Amino acid sequence: MQWLNISDSFYLNNRLSVVGNLIGGLLFGIGMALVGTCGFGALTRLGTGSLGSLIVVVVMGLTAFSTQHGLLAELRLMWIEPLVIDLNSPSQSVSALFEAMTRVDLSIPIALAITAALAYWIFSDRFYRTNYRSIATGTVIGLCVTTGWIVTATLGSVMFRQVQIESASFVLPPGEFIYGLVAATVNIPDYGIGMVPGVIFGAAVVAVLNKEIRWEACDDARELGRHMCGAVLMGIGGVLATGCTIGQGVSAFSTMAVSAPVVLLGIVAGARIGLKVLVEGHSFLPNFKK
Repeated sequence: MQWLNISDSFYLNNRLSVVGNLIGGLLFGIGMALVGTCGFGALTRLGTGSLGSLIVVVVMGLTAFSTQHGLLAELRLMWIEPLVIDLNSPSQSVSALFEAMTRVDLSIPIALAITAALAYWIFSDRFYRTNYRSIATGTVIGLCVTTGWIVTATLGSVMFRQVQIESASFVLPPGEFIYGLVAATVNIPDYGIGMVPGVIFGAAVVAVLNKEIRWEACDDARELGRHMCGAVLMGIGGVLATGCTIGQGVSAFSTMAVSAPVVLLGIVAGARIGLKVLVEGHSFLPNFKK
């Protein structure tokens, strides 16, 4: 509706990394299958007392931070960045690309068409139509993403300082949160960093109310190794893909960024590969088979 100016969001830059999005999504999907959840899920499990998820969050966050800012960033800049495609458009939003080609602004009709198609696909399942708890949960997560855009798009003018325009994502923020705790160089945490303790606290509150909070650890060294390997893949993949299941699958998708369906395709393929390894095992991989 153009009520908010989110054109400065990194999801909407005019440089499309198809290779990075696909490889990153693939790695993230494999890691997600090994861990059994995504970054958001690991934070919620941590809030309920899962020590295995604590390992996942720390390893994923530090790996993502290294891939974005540290030693692994050198490899990313050397191998992935040269393959980035510069689009002849102000942004990589579907509506912006269409306008650049036709000189016609159809952003609202395109947004409505995408929304209608997704809603039809989702609610065509009659079993899901009666799953009111899942529908409510999805709606709340969507509103959290919307809130992120509202807050970060308006906060800069209120605070008279530059604020990164962003919304929910759960790969790099845990690493930035840990770095901020250790280095104490973050003056004002951004929206993503703030959501890390927020999600943990929210999950803990619900777990306490439902009397489901309890300390849990990995069953054995094999499970711990599986979680750590998965977390490393999620950290690297999430940065290469510029987001995770929430970051690209919801936040970037809400901007109609071209990268979102590309990353989701990679995540689905990677998750399928990861599940196959878990169920059947593979000769040249660690024995993660249950």
